Amino acid sequence: MQRKKKTRFQKITMVAVWLMLIAMLGSLIFGAIASLGVM
Repeated sequence: MQRKKKTRFQKITMVAVWLMLIAMLGSLIFGAIASLGVM
């Protein structure tokens, strides 16, 4: 089976999705730590 070469656009989209996920997780964890620190 030949692997279909990813286009530039697809690569950029994947990176954007990953960054969004990481940013979301980071903000969630940061929010949890901040709320604990405030308590």
